[in-house]
Amino acid sequence: MAAQEAAYKQRYDAMSPNGGSAENSAKPNLWRNFLIFLAILGPGIVTGSVDNDAGGITTYSVAGAIYGYKLLWTLIPSFIALVVVQEMNARMGVVTGKGLADLIRENFGVRITFVIFLGLIAADIGNTATEFAGVAGSMDIFGISKYLSVPLVAAAVWILVVKGNYKVTERIFLLFSVCLLSYIVSAVLAKPDWKAVGTGFVSPAMHFDKDYLSMVLGIIGTTIAPWMQFYMQSAVIEKGIRIEEYKYAVWDVIIGCIATVVVAFFIIVACAATLHVNGVVISEAKDAALSLKPFAGAFASQLFAFGLFVASVFSATILPLATAFYVCEAFGFEAGINKKLGEAPQFYALFTFIIVISAGIILVPNAPLIAITIWSQVLNAMLLPAVLISMILMVNNKRLMGQYVNGPFQNIVGWSTTVVLIVLTFMLIVPAIFSMLLKR
Repeated sequence: MAAQEAAYKQRYDAMSPNGGSAENSAKPNLWRNFLIFLAILGPGIVTGSVDNDAGGITTYSVAGAIYGYKLLWTLIPSFIALVVVQEMNARMGVVTGKGLADLIRENFGVRITFVIFLGLIAADIGNTATEFAGVAGSMDIFGISKYLSVPLVAAAVWILVVKGNYKVTERIFLLFSVCLLSYIVSAVLAKPDWKAVGTGFVSPAMHFDKDYLSMVLGIIGTTIAPWMQFYMQSAVIEKGIRIEEYKYAVWDVIIGCIATVVVAFFIIVACAATLHVNGVVISEAKDAALSLKPFAGAFASQLFAFGLFVASVFSATILPLATAFYVCEAFGFEAGINKKLGEAPQFYALFTFIIVISAGIILVPNAPLIAITIWSQVLNAMLLPAVLISMILMVNNKRLMGQYVNGPFQNIVGWSTTVVLIVLTFMLIVPAIFSMLLKR
């Protein structure tokens, strides 16, 4: 990054009429800062955008279909929690130069790390299978069989990561992030009641029945997943961001979180304006795309399906990548997209294993996809508080962070989010366990 900055400075001096004299320095400096920001841009936007995966899109779609605009207000606390957590991740990565998995092992021991990661690997395989289910469902809308779409996407994902490098891969990820904005068009075509949209966004409508509270917690909880924290910190390190450039990384995080909430907002609006007002019940994102057609037109339906496809491919790449990152970091193996296959065999072997197993699950006839989705989310919810508690304790450790420990606001938001997610854990676990027991 230092070489990049030096190259930028040379370029600005050459562009300056007076070779970079004092009176002309303000404008070049502003331009230089902007280009440095563009060079650093990536980890925050990619991590934030990939949060809108097949599971997230399903959650937002169901929320809009059942409750209309009433749950839009939940995006405000979701945004605040996401910014604070992702900023802590970025700061730890920049200051320590170590991944989150590495820090957990060093500070809490190998046994705790092993138990947490065993659960995370199981959850991530289930989550990745859910993403391939999103690929299958979205392409089915366009008449393409899952037996063609899933293997092709799995192969493309593998080639992108194994044969590419971090710079190229990140640019493709950023393109995926932009494609998710197609949900804005779907929402506009649905012709929502914008006055009702505004009311739902700024005026919380609280109800205390179990279903409503579960959906509120689900929306907040779906914005922060355990694997996101590991990927974010690893991406910051692989990007080579220094503490002098940290202010640019913060803006990268903020923009990524804004993009996440904007996409979620328009998914809820699109489904509220069409499905809710017509009493249409859905259970997955594919249902939402199909149900939009009679109310908002074929184009809106296809855009929704396209967004689901992009989000699913995006997450099917990031999820196994994040898993391979944090497992290899925790146990001292070489890891990183910029490493050659021979330089990081364990990293690429684990990445390939998760891709193959997850895609294979979707191709099994009559695979229990709903059960896989539910239990992967249960594991996420169980493990996320442990990850957040570890993060907050470490980011407040002056031995690790020096002067860059948390402030009061960050600690309040961090601990509050952790408590809310622990409540979410129990709300997910207890009904799921009873449901499984009653079926036996």
